[in-house]
Amino acid sequence: MKITLLVGTMTGTAQLVAQELELAWDDGETRVETLLMEKVDASVFSREGIFLVVTSTYGQGDVPDNAKPLYEELKAKRPDLSRVRYGLFGLGDRTYAETFNFGGKRFDEILQELGAQRIGERVQHDAASGVLPEESAVEWGEGWLALARESAALGARAGQSPERIRP
Repeated sequence: MKITLLVGTMTGTAQLVAQELELAWDDGETRVETLLMEKVDASVFSREGIFLVVTSTYGQGDVPDNAKPLYEELKAKRPDLSRVRYGLFGLGDRTYAETFNFGGKRFDEILQELGAQRIGERVQHDAASGVLPEESAVEWGEGWLALARESAALGARAGQSPERIRP
């Protein structure tokens, strides 16, 4: 199975989360590649495998600067992503209650609008919780990886993308 981690970050925290997940998951059976969003465009979703968007929130509930071109391209070009399966790990701070985790929420909404199928629930890590996001991600990641493998197996048996799988 192949997993592509797409990282939207301002300070590097989301990239650290992705690196920890890559270390935990990339075991030969599962191949993991981490890509910073500023290095990709919407064609990244034509790759084989499953995607995990790892993104922080910036400013007034915006996606990080390095993620804006990809996000805006998805909104403008509206590609058909019905064959895409993805997960979402959002980072935010509940201190900013009005816009908490909106970077992740924005990506989740546009991906679903374009037909992508989310695996599991959208994670909303809270920086104010006192738990390091990379620790939270590795713990959460065990269950999500199992769901992703199940999704990949269902897709392979059906020859197409499976229904959305929830925990």
